[in-house]
Amino acid sequence: MRRIAAALLLATAAVAPACAFELQSHRGGRGLWPENSLTAFAGSLALGVSVLELDTRLTADDVVVVHHDARLNPELTRGPDGLWIAAPGPLLRALTLAQLSAYDVGRADPNSRHARRYPEQRGRDGEPIPTLAQVFAAVAARGDRSVRFNIETKIDPRHPEETAAPETIVERLLATIEAAGMDGRVTVQSFDWRTLRLVRQLRPGIPTVHLSAQQEFLDTIQAGRPGASPWTDGIAAADHDGSVPRMVKAAGGAVWSPFWRDPSDADLAEAKRLDLPVVVWTVNDRAEMARLIDRGVAGIITDRPDILRALMQDRGMAVPAPH
Repeated sequence: MRRIAAALLLATAAVAPACAFELQSHRGGRGLWPENSLTAFAGSLALGVSVLELDTRLTADDVVVVHHDARLNPELTRGPDGLWIAAPGPLLRALTLAQLSAYDVGRADPNSRHARRYPEQRGRDGEPIPTLAQVFAAVAARGDRSVRFNIETKIDPRHPEETAAPETIVERLLATIEAAGMDGRVTVQSFDWRTLRLVRQLRPGIPTVHLSAQQEFLDTIQAGRPGASPWTDGIAAADHDGSVPRMVKAAGGAVWSPFWRDPSDADLAEAKRLDLPVVVWTVNDRAEMARLIDRGVAGIITDRPDILRALMQDRGMAVPAPH
């Protein structure tokens, strides 16, 4: 327990995790509640998770809000008139916080792919996109001092017009974390490793989590291609024999977080030799969760924290206390 917690939190003053294995609630547990919402985070706390995993973006007035997509998603968003918005939705970066607060993201359009994908999600009308400060305050108000936050900077280096510059994103994120006194309870993760370098430069005590994907739908490593991927901040796979664990270690990362299908047994063994915990995303099938635990991952990010928690209990593993 102490070894994994220390590796995940480095030398920070963070509260030790409630259990050795990381049960991370993806977007607050979007298989059960509206994603990245105060309702979802409250539900995850009541269930009992180690970490609230969430996404962040900046509004036009540079407020850090908790949201995944660059644009408001028509499958998940109703306007002030109560109707589903038309595609394409507006960029979050083009809306002030006051403008953004007029939208309701509390349930999926029942005719959408999202609704079919998450049939057990319990919607809630009148759910606005929260600020990160509101999420911190809501957790503090419940008296929880143990749950941690894995905060993703949502930025795509291929589309700089959709977001603020990496420097602005990191500056505002760190200011929000510091204002809430949550420095010791956060990790910052990203596919765009530029933001992680900036976090380490400005707040070296905050551990960084290097996300990666090597799939047709997203390939952030681009092994076998000349030069570095635009996602990896100048670190080329070829310079590390194609090893993503070595790339993450060279970048100064505290944790490697690959898509769950990507790491081979050799990758996991190499990560272990490098003292680099591996937390995979996003796993919702119980059998796959069990196989990954057996293969030695340090944690799982899941849309269904209830399934992972039940599996851990059935195996006699320590589980986080509910709040």
